[in-house]
Amino acid sequence: MSSKQPRQAIALSYDGQQAPTLSAKGDDELAEAILALAREHEVPIYENADLVRLLARLELGEQIPEALYLTIAEIIAFAWQLRGRVPVDFVDCPPEERDITPALNGLPHPR
Repeated sequence: MSSKQPRQAIALSYDGQQAPTLSAKGDDELAEAILALAREHEVPIYENADLVRLLARLELGEQIPEALYLTIAEIIAFAWQLRGRVPVDFVDCPPEERDITPALNGLPHPR
């Protein structure tokens, strides 16, 4: 008997206007397909199993909960920075001054 957690992946869509929405989610083979598609299109991949488990509770097309705005904003900002896209007046702060730990209030309950 295996107690191994299934591999999970999620994808978020962000238009810059509304909160990011869950655009794909899956376990095992579907998770691998989501990751392969992201790699194929050079979409940055952020690996965090706890965050994926939280976001996988959402329905497809659902916006991320407000409790995760700061966490997801930091991830999006980092992905943009990797691609050389930063605001003109952007000033980075040292990692020890950042707190992107998600607050768990307001998250949907497991189904």
